[in-house]
Amino acid sequence: MSLVTKILRDNRTFAVVGVSQDPAKYGHEIFETLLSKGYNALAVNPKYEQVDGHPCYPSLEALPEKPDVVVAVVPPAVTETIVATTANLGVGTVWMPPGAWSERAVELCEQHGLTEIHDVCLVFALRSLPDKQET
Repeated sequence: MSLVTKILRDNRTFAVVGVSQDPAKYGHEIFETLLSKGYNALAVNPKYEQVDGHPCYPSLEALPEKPDVVVAVVPPAVTETIVATTANLGVGTVWMPPGAWSERAVELCEQHGLTEIHDVCLVFALRSLPDKQET
């Protein structure tokens, strides 16, 4: 089983940092696809109070629960800061889609002992899986 498949099968709660209210934006597509596949998706963006009727939190630290995976849908320089926050919160996995990752962010994940996926489209990965079943 690939690491991507393992992460998607073994984790339930994903925090989407950089979620957007704009349906044309990638952060919105990731958030909605996670929800449609039965995952607990937590919206993180200081610009919004909610996204499609779901609460949106200003930061990872403000989340009501610790996510299993942090998805960075932000510029690479911001992703690099998110990696440190993720490690500090005790979250073990960071997903950095195309456009959101940098070599530095990958190195930081390694330094913090985090599992990381980079340059892999989360939406495509989710759509290639059958619908997630409640356990």
